[in-house]
This record gives sequence, structure tokens and C-alpha cells, in this order.
Amino acid sequence: MANTAALEGINGLRDIRRSPASHLAAALEAGSVEGTVVLKEGPFQTMAGIRVALNSEEGARVASVIGGLPARCGEVRGTEDVSVLWLGPAEFLVVAPEEAHDSLGGDLIRALHTALGDAPGQVVDLSANRTTFELSGPRARAVLEKGCALDLHPRSFTPGTALNTEVGNIPVVLLKSGEDSFRLFPRASFADFLGRWLLDAMREYASPEVP
Repeated sequence: MANTAALEGINGLRDIRRSPASHLAAALEAGSVEGTVVLKEGPFQTMAGIRVALNSEEGARVASVIGGLPARCGEVRGTEDVSVLWLGPAEFLVVAPEEAHDSLGGDLIRALHTALGDAPGQVVDLSANRTTFELSGPRARAVLEKGCALDLHPRSFTPGTALNTEVGNIPVVLLKSGEDSFRLFPRASFADFLGRWLLDAMREYASPEVP
């Protein structure tokens, strides 16, 4: 009975949760061009902000929970399900599946708090702080280059690289998730603006070619 009640509670949380760009879902679908560039909002993810000294005992304990801590700018570490993005020499963003969240039966945030213990540092649940846009297709890089100062050429920005930057003047963490795919992590309050900016940047690819 207790397990049934817990499951109902978890499903209830999923039912009432609304992502920051959920109101743009129809526009994102309509503005995407299959085979050229596709934009969608990713599913809810468990996210944690970590501040811990990399080469410390507490850093090693935290790393053991999430599959490692990146040591340099742009590096991404972790496991098959958990990505750990470098934000600074002692600052990291952990991105994991929805079910890893403590409110949904997981224990990731609690495990990170336990690993840090009373040592200097910080573990903050950022799951509601950011959302994820997924931009993919042969023209995805061209869309981003309209408003991102990074060198996004494949020789410089390779799959598995993540950097702090701005897209359309909005601060984001930009992860190259594949050869032609990117994930953008903006703060929730910027989701509407960034979603609309990306749609506008994609608009030329939905227009018929001029003979």
C-alpha cells in the first residue's frame, strides 16, 4: 500500500509539472524543418550545482557518486546516464535523468550532500532552475552562429564539449551532444525569449528557396 501511495505521489508530481517552454511546444514543432534543423524542449532533468575543490578528499567522494569531475574548461565527465559539466575550476553542473531526483524516488541530490558532508563546498538542487533546448540537424550550427561568439566549427567545438556562453544575448551552458546536435541550458526565466529567438533564427530554413 505504501509503495502504491508513493507511486501515485510521483505520478502526481509529473502531472502538475510544467516546463518553462511548454507553451512554445506547438511553435517549436511548426518551426522545425525535418532533415534541416529541429528544435524542441528536452524532458525534465535532475540538475545539481556543485562547488568543491577538485583535488580534495571531498572532491574525490563527490566524483565517486557521479563518475568523475572534469578538470579543464569544456570537459564533460560522468557516466552513461549522468553528465558533469565544467563551469569553473571548482564549479560543476550535474545533469541526470528525471528519475534520479529525490522527489521521484531517486537519491542523487541526497547522495551528493552525503558525499560532501561538512567539508567546504556546496551542493544545490538546480532542477527547476534551468531547462534544456535540443537543437539538431545539418543547419543547427548555422542557427547558433547567428548569435553565439564561440568558434563552433567542428575542429574547435567537438562532441562532448560544454562551455558557458551567450546565445542571442542569453547566458547558457552550451553542450555539443553529437556531430549535428546541441543542448542549450538557459535559466528558466530566459526560456521563452531564447526559444523565440531560436525559432526566428531558424525561419530562413522554412522558407522556399528563391529560384
